[in-house]
Amino acid sequence: MIHPGAIVDASARLAEDVEVGPGAIIDAGVSIGAGTRIGPHVVIRGPTTIGRNNRIFQFSSLGEEPQDKKFGGEATRLEIGDDNVIREFCTFNRGTRASGVTRVGDRNWIMAYVHLAHDCTIGSDNVMANGTTLAGHVEVGDCVTFGAFSVVHQFCAIGSHSFSAMGSVILKDVPPYVTVAGNFARPHGLNREGLKRRGYLPEQIRELRRAYRVVYRQGYGVEQAVALLSEAAERSPEVGALREFLMRSKRGIVR
Repeated sequence: MIHPGAIVDASARLAEDVEVGPGAIIDAGVSIGAGTRIGPHVVIRGPTTIGRNNRIFQFSSLGEEPQDKKFGGEATRLEIGDDNVIREFCTFNRGTRASGVTRVGDRNWIMAYVHLAHDCTIGSDNVMANGTTLAGHVEVGDCVTFGAFSVVHQFCAIGSHSFSAMGSVILKDVPPYVTVAGNFARPHGLNREGLKRRGYLPEQIRELRRAYRVVYRQGYGVEQAVALLSEAAERSPEVGALREFLMRSKRGIVR
């Protein structure tokens, strides 16, 4: 399953059915799980672990050194889960000594020219449209959608089920379930369409709309909003997740 025009280091560990296209380069310290297909001219540097049933399209670069001036050649790694689609010209860098790892979960749909910088942590079931760029140390939850050319500042946290419109420049944390847009990104209500598509019930969405008004429409600071949401969080797991995110936020949230 390895094209004769590919270069695969003898110490790389590939499952028997892994496909490797012509011109691909797979370095020492790389492990690739069953069912994964590597396209032409993909470069994978180690240490990198890639799970099962991923499809990686041509000209992507995975596991290269981080673009961080502080990086001193220390042994860091990239970890990619299962069932991801990684389209053309994507670049995922390894971690730095700060965390040691850049990590991508499962079932992510990652379109062309997406960049994941060092020490990012990406959950599962996310969509990253063309040109999405995440700086170092960004944390992304699950079921997040990034519109084309979304840009995220380093150390930001992006909550699950949120949505960023095309061209958003995100400098602060984005709470779960929220839609943001603009340069610089501002909140524009709940990601209601995304929630409906994922089977959220009308009452669940109503609870989140009430919580959104507390956070964004009634003039409260984050600490006040956290206190006011305590009762709703007890009856609504979704509001509870929103409240917990607000409590953990380090950079402050988009306003």
